[in-house]
Amino acid sequence: MTEERRPQPSPHGPWGYGTGARHLQARFDSRRLADRLAERNVSDVIGDGAREFIERMDMFFLATVDPAGRPQCSYKGGDPGFVRVLDEHTLAFPNYDGNGMFLSAGNVLDTARVGMLFIDFVSERPSRLRAGGLASVDWEDPLADSYPGAQFVIRVHVDEVFPNCPRYIHRMALVARSRHVPRAGGLPPIPEWKRSEWARDVLPAGDPARLV
Repeated sequence: MTEERRPQPSPHGPWGYGTGARHLQARFDSRRLADRLAERNVSDVIGDGAREFIERMDMFFLATVDPAGRPQCSYKGGDPGFVRVLDEHTLAFPNYDGNGMFLSAGNVLDTARVGMLFIDFVSERPSRLRAGGLASVDWEDPLADSYPGAQFVIRVHVDEVFPNCPRYIHRMALVARSRHVPRAGGLPPIPEWKRSEWARDVLPAGDPARLV
C-alpha cells in the first residue's frame, strides 16, 4: 500500500523561475539566457541520453524539504545502476541502512518534492544532470527484492530533467567503491560507529551490530 500523503507540486509549476531568480537575472542581465536555457534544455521526460547517464552513476545528491521548509541534502551511493530509470517519467532507488534518523526519506513521506543531482567526476568530459519531481514510498514495492539489503524503495515521478554547465566540476579518480554497499551473496561489514558505547544499547532490534 502506498504511503498516504498529498504531495504538493512546485509553487511555480513543473518548471519556472521564482521571484528571487528573476531578480538576479534582471540584476545580471541574464534573463534572456535563462529563458533560452529553459527552452532548450529542460524536459519533463527522461530521454535516452539522460537514462544512460543516470544508470551508469554510482552516486547522487538528494535534496528534500521538511514541512517547515527546512532543506536537507544527502549523499546516496551504491553500485552503478542502483538508480533505475523505469520509464520516461519514473526513477527508482533503494534506501539502505543509515544512521536511523531518516531525514531525507522522512521528508519524502511528508512533502514528496525532491531534487536529484548526478555528477560524473571521472570521465574525460565531466558532466552533471539534475532531475526533480515527486517521490513516494510503497512498502510492498516489487523492486525491493531486486535490491540486496534495501530497507525500501523510493520512486520519483520526474517532471524536470536538465543538464548543467560542467566547467566547475573537479576531475577525480575512483579509488574504490564502498565495501558497505549491500550486495548479493553476503552481508556488508558493520560500521565502526555502531560498535561505540553510546550507540550499542539503542540500535534497532535485529541490527547485526547488536550481536557482536
